Amino acid sequence: MSSSTEFVGAIDQGTTSTRFLIFDKTGVPVASHQIEFDQIYPKPGWMEHDPVEILDTVKTCISKACEQFIKAGNEISFIKAIGITNQRETTVVWNTKTGKPLHNAIVWSDARTTHTVAVLKAKPGADQVQEKTGLPISTYFAGVKLRWLLDNVKEVQAAADEGILAFGTIDSWLLYNLTGGPNGGLHITDSTNGSRTMFLNIRTLEYDQSLIKFFGVEKVKLPTVVSSSEVYGRMPDGVLRGVPIAGCLGDQSAALVGHCAFKPGVAKNTYGTGCFLLYNTGEQPVISKNGLLTTVAYRFKGQKPVYALEGSIAVAGSAVKWLRDGLGLIKEAGETGELAAKVEDSAGVVFVTAFSGLFAPYWKDDARGTIVGITQYTKKEHIVRATLEATCFQTKAILDAMNKDSGNPLTELKVDGGMTDNDVCMQLQSDILGIEVDRPQMREVTALGSAIAAGLAVGVWKSFDELKVINTQGRTRFKPSITEEARASRFKLWERAVERAVGWQVPQE
Repeated sequence: MSSSTEFVGAIDQGTTSTRFLIFDKTGVPVASHQIEFDQIYPKPGWMEHDPVEILDTVKTCISKACEQFIKAGNEISFIKAIGITNQRETTVVWNTKTGKPLHNAIVWSDARTTHTVAVLKAKPGADQVQEKTGLPISTYFAGVKLRWLLDNVKEVQAAADEGILAFGTIDSWLLYNLTGGPNGGLHITDSTNGSRTMFLNIRTLEYDQSLIKFFGVEKVKLPTVVSSSEVYGRMPDGVLRGVPIAGCLGDQSAALVGHCAFKPGVAKNTYGTGCFLLYNTGEQPVISKNGLLTTVAYRFKGQKPVYALEGSIAVAGSAVKWLRDGLGLIKEAGETGELAAKVEDSAGVVFVTAFSGLFAPYWKDDARGTIVGITQYTKKEHIVRATLEATCFQTKAILDAMNKDSGNPLTELKVDGGMTDNDVCMQLQSDILGIEVDRPQMREVTALGSAIAAGLAVGVWKSFDELKVINTQGRTRFKPSITEEARASRFKLWERAVERAVGWQVPQE
């Protein structure tokens, strides 16, 4: 049992699983429960979730984690607030009279809206969208998914015509149901999630009527935009009845907050299947000229919003998985560090892991996976090391673009995610970037970010200064160990390899 009587809960609703964690004041998780849920693939490239199943997993995770918490000798009254973090852009529509979904949620990675994107891009005003929202018109974002639902699902359009169609991302769906649903539930979204809908003006953080008209969603009930840290409402029932819901952040923003990356020029990279980099640019949004997205990092009540540039790498951990499952070079992901450490370098081998094109900052759909520089000297250790370096080089390319866009040179990179367990990979990352890489011992930083937002709202922490002690025990800092000349030479080789990977996939006639 902890000596503290102040704890904060965090709902972490991800793409493949839901979790509920309870953190103490030092940012240590003392109880947690996780449930995976069904991935629905109606057609190739389509991906859906059942919103009711997601809600059920949230309630079960809360119940099970609270059981652990009580068994450890704590009382439910010690939990002062809960925060929410969620998969972004995944789109839910529901009937405001019944509270029931009118379709499965369309997931952020779903690609069914390619035609919708083409139609929108051809409309007058399309050239203004990125300037206003910070986002290009893409299958990725929620507004495009809502437009598809209105065009293709009769029940959705009928509900809009009747004035009873509610739209929201996963945070809105959860907040609505966890504050009463059709019986007075709140229809809200926080600024970080709202900024991914394409309906929000990135500067005012209010809905832009020209964008509402552009997407043709005038008849849809949109969630009210609120800050990321304030008391929204209280749990109406269940084990946490009466506990305030007081924080909400999209998952990548939550990770930035979880790292306490509150100063401009600080960035975090989450190394998962792919990589998501967010770079704090301060109180002014920077519209990228170098292939990045502009997003809201966080907005705490009574304070100015803080913005970020965002870049994503399609292939990171999935390249390691390919070494294991595709080539059989390793039996488990953990071997990569050991094998990479057996050789001094990759012996001139460069692996561009563009399995389905290159994302930011290259945006080359026609690139394909390419290994160059193989000689008779090449061993599997060199290929494994080159695989780790591929993620590190792409991270450098994105951060170079971020430095150009923001004018605030990067000072350090905070990291989390599965690949960060690999010390060799993190040392390579520091060497290739030429800056410190800061890895926390406790890696549940996304959930921690939403807990911090909720805790600040109810006074568990009074200020950012108090957060300086959060998750500081056992941090590892990797420092560059090669010269600037060696770094430049390695990156030049990477860029030459990228040139050879591009233009490989020729469109079929």
